[in-house]
Amino acid sequence: MNILYIMFDQLRFDYLSCAGHPHLHTPHIDGLAAKGVRFTRAYVQSPTCGSSRMSSYTGRYPSSHGVQFNSYPLRVGEWTMGDHLRKTGMGCHLIGKTHMVADAEGMQRLGLAPDSVIGVRQSECGFDPWVRDDGLWAEGPDGFYDQKRSPYNDYLRQQGYPGGNPWNDFANAGAEDGDIASGWFMVNADKPANIAEADSETPWLTSRAMDFIEQAEGPWCAHLSYIKPHWPYIVPAPYHDLYGPEHVLPAVRSAAEREDAHPVFKGMMNNRIGQAFSRDEVRQKVIPAYMGLIKQADDQMGRLFAWLEETGRMRDTMIVITSDHGDYLGDHWLGEKNLFHEPSIKVPLIIYDPRSLADATRGTVCDELVEAIDLLPTFLEAAGGEPAPHILEGRSLMPFLRGETPDWRGYAVAEFDYSTMPLCSSLGLEPRDARLFMIADKRWKFMHAEGGMRPMLFDLENDPDELVDLAARQTHQEVIDLMYGRLLDWGLRMSQRITLSDQQIKARRGKSGRRGILLGVYEAEEVEPELTAKCRGPVPQ
Repeated sequence: MNILYIMFDQLRFDYLSCAGHPHLHTPHIDGLAAKGVRFTRAYVQSPTCGSSRMSSYTGRYPSSHGVQFNSYPLRVGEWTMGDHLRKTGMGCHLIGKTHMVADAEGMQRLGLAPDSVIGVRQSECGFDPWVRDDGLWAEGPDGFYDQKRSPYNDYLRQQGYPGGNPWNDFANAGAEDGDIASGWFMVNADKPANIAEADSETPWLTSRAMDFIEQAEGPWCAHLSYIKPHWPYIVPAPYHDLYGPEHVLPAVRSAAEREDAHPVFKGMMNNRIGQAFSRDEVRQKVIPAYMGLIKQADDQMGRLFAWLEETGRMRDTMIVITSDHGDYLGDHWLGEKNLFHEPSIKVPLIIYDPRSLADATRGTVCDELVEAIDLLPTFLEAAGGEPAPHILEGRSLMPFLRGETPDWRGYAVAEFDYSTMPLCSSLGLEPRDARLFMIADKRWKFMHAEGGMRPMLFDLENDPDELVDLAARQTHQEVIDLMYGRLLDWGLRMSQRITLSDQQIKARRGKSGRRGILLGVYEAEEVEPELTAKCRGPVPQ
């Protein structure tokens, strides 16, 4: 069996029709859900791209793999999806984005050539790249945000788009009176991107995935990782005007949230992004474009799934659809992500397994607490590999696909490091203290902030919109104590002893005596003769 691991960037859990969105219809993604299992409580381990993705690719929490924010290098030697799956004989390939930053210093220290096979895999988060494009080819006075070569820009130039950065000038910009109407300016979000729809990013990556699958010799895992619906919020025709202000759902927020707000929450509400998305005109421009990007993505899923059916690959390929985090879109007076409310930290997750073992669960919904780090153990089991719980902190979801009811986790965990944000200095914190932790169960969501600040607490049962911070009212201390106890238990987990499994450790017990280590022995007769044979006898002449 093969694995097609599809990740959209910044796709909210509730912006699919199968998740209940009243205006945005996504029949192709819904169709996959009808063939598989849709998980309704899937949490990522960080609400920012790079950190969340590294957790998905390693099966480990951010505090374990060390990538706490974007542009933090993943240390050389960290076990990745590719390392685990190749042990089973399955290739692991990349089509699209990872937000991976290589540990160049570590590679140099170990003498790993960047252009060697192992060097490429260390630089590409363990994947063999079919095409790597992180899709953010922004350019400012200090140069490009991404210093690598853009395969997508190369493609656009081959298609005849002029200039040094057609990603910026065409794919993510409209045109007005002959001038660039940049997608960076949200006022332009309702304009069509100045590019043929077939040449835009989402169809381009879909085509590259089909190119890969057509030539692939299995078994393979292909990570098809789209940049959209991540900003810039602009979409080509005909998707630019499918939706309008009448399709924009009311913002989930209240004036009371601004009263006695947690310092971190207050800082994020008052930054440029939060202030922008608190304006109705911004939401009415951005959200229809965001919906258009999702509609285009769903249509590309229809194109891809139809091709997989035609080629017979739908019968031998597990397909996963998920996201790396969500998008506030003005909910809670916030834009972007970077905090732990549901629109940011919860993601869609659909798993389709073509094998008969999953027949009993087709079209079902699972509401257990699932974490993004569960995907790698799931893939490893699906590929026939041996479990590696001493390395992987997630748990395989295969029991749910088989219709079983395993003993499951009671809470989910996420982390966020905001030390590179101006908020850190405005709160007077050192980088080591600019850290947040989330503990969420089916009833409560709790946030701890380092730096001596109070926590946050929400009752998801009676306040599903997370509008009332109970910790600000100094109530529910027993729940707060429970959550701190869980945070302590989680913090005490064994997370760094990854070179030996429990089985290997057990196998070593008591073996040193047979290798001449005789601790606590007073006289030779106290132990078996064979253990002391090398310690007795005449002195060699």
